[in-house]
Amino acid sequence: MKTTGNTILVTGGTSGIGRALAERWHATGNRVIVVGRRAELIAELTAAHPGMSGYALDMADAAAVADFGVRVVHDHPDLNVVVHNAGIMEAENLAGDDWLAVAERTVSTNLLAPIRLTAALLPHLRRVSDAAIVTVSSGLAFVPLTKTPTYCATKAAIHSWSLSLRRELGRSGIEVIELAPPAVQTDLMPGHKANPNILPLPVFIDEALSQFAQMPTPAEILVERVMFQRAAEREGRFQSAFDTINSRG
Repeated sequence: MKTTGNTILVTGGTSGIGRALAERWHATGNRVIVVGRRAELIAELTAAHPGMSGYALDMADAAAVADFGVRVVHDHPDLNVVVHNAGIMEAENLAGDDWLAVAERTVSTNLLAPIRLTAALLPHLRRVSDAAIVTVSSGLAFVPLTKTPTYCATKAAIHSWSLSLRRELGRSGIEVIELAPPAVQTDLMPGHKANPNILPLPVFIDEALSQFAQMPTPAEILVERVMFQRAAEREGRFQSAFDTINSRG
């Protein structure tokens, strides 16, 4: 993936990892388009960064995603990078009876939305130079947290989907890069942003972008902190990693 001169679409771009990536890519000579649910956050972000543009979109709305695919290509015919960052993470109590709505909402936002948006944009991406799709999974794709089972399942699915997407789209010159964050200090879940035991957002962004800048770009962007999960199975310590993650408060 080129480091500059791209037109980059970032879903979930108004907060957390998505916003930090959008701001850094904008500052390094890329045209950035952010997508988020709240129009007021988009207005605030684009006002602070002249040249950045944005769209309000509910990623769980299949018809709206399809319509957006047509609109964004019309508005930005040089779009060449799509970053599937939008996602939700909610606790579920599988021992109880009131978790199905959370599970369905999570699958719709975290898994179906990137698949739908990719389908909408692929005809365009096949026609442009230096095209790339960045999927965002998680360390929890590899060692799950039982308090958020559907979130972890969607991220495992994104990892698997990325492998297939990379193999198939590579034939048409589209790069597929998977970004797998560890726990990062954002508002993804209550308490994360102030938790001193998880990775500060600026530290994560610095390390991740240093890997994006490598040529060729790695197929997986893996900061040091996530290797506890990513490498657990191949190093024969999956059960101990699983027990460790799920013994925390």
